[in-house]
Amino acid sequence: MISFGLDADDLADTRFALSPLMDTVLSLRVLREPGLSAVHTSWRRSTVQRVSGTLDTALLTSLVAQRRTTPDFLTPRPERFSATFAEELAVVRHTPAAVVRRDLLDAHHPDPLPAPLHPALADDDAVIALRDTICELLHHYWRLAIQPAWPAMRLVLEADMTYRARQLAVGGARRLFADMHPNLRWDGGTLHVDNVLGDFHIPAAGRGLLLVPSVFAHKPAPPVTADQPPGLAYPSRGVATLWATPSPPDDTALTKLLGAPKATLLALLDGPLPTVEIARRLQVTPSAVSQHLAVLHTTGLVTRTRDGRHVLYRRTALGDQLLHPAGAADDRTLTR
Repeated sequence: MISFGLDADDLADTRFALSPLMDTVLSLRVLREPGLSAVHTSWRRSTVQRVSGTLDTALLTSLVAQRRTTPDFLTPRPERFSATFAEELAVVRHTPAAVVRRDLLDAHHPDPLPAPLHPALADDDAVIALRDTICELLHHYWRLAIQPAWPAMRLVLEADMTYRARQLAVGGARRLFADMHPNLRWDGGTLHVDNVLGDFHIPAAGRGLLLVPSVFAHKPAPPVTADQPPGLAYPSRGVATLWATPSPPDDTALTKLLGAPKATLLALLDGPLPTVEIARRLQVTPSAVSQHLAVLHTTGLVTRTRDGRHVLYRRTALGDQLLHPAGAADDRTLTR
């Protein structure tokens, strides 16, 4: 178990950040293990076709240990909310040889380093050469496997952060972590991360906590080594919608009443969503979505509230009754 000690000041300094490099590195787990996540099956299939015969996949996948840990130096702590992949990779390129060697060994412990990483056991010049090769490889892998999907991935991650920030504002730290993942437990000012490799406690000591939602994290991922500042990558909400193609609406009475676009929108809005996320899921422009949302809002079928720079839409009780008339009738019977 790994735990973070957080006092009131640390909670006040808790922040979120996006990390395209972290998601790139964590995606190597899915690339290495086909059965790790069924959600990413279509992404993996297309990615394997792009990178096979083009990149050194043996070196890429060797960065993921048998226990699925990855070296800490490949996922440096984001210093601002939304750093670019190039900015994050530039930090990795300046990692000292001793840190590269230590992190590779820690990630793979107690197993030996795989053959592609054996230069880490040689002198510092060999380690630096290995580091630079890995950076170039990750750069090409990012361009082929992640960058084309990053705009859509970013919308999913931003929607998750909006939801988490709302949880924190409404119910404090306990509510923030309550539904983030079953492995996370908040108790008496300490965040416990269960079912992970490692057994150490990291006091925040005024450094706050950095939370990084990830498309490819299958469970919370704290640092491998104890000397890192408190930080946690965690599985983002809404990942299942990322690679899915929206189904066309059925030819129902609701579709005939509202039209297919508005019926599809109404069915989608069982939870608060911003316009950009709705547009992404339906693969249409935000302006087209806004026109239909305006009609649904005017007729009382959806509600809207502002949350920061986003306007969130959600189906109203009237919308629920229109979408599920049988269920609504049953509910009325139960309340008589």
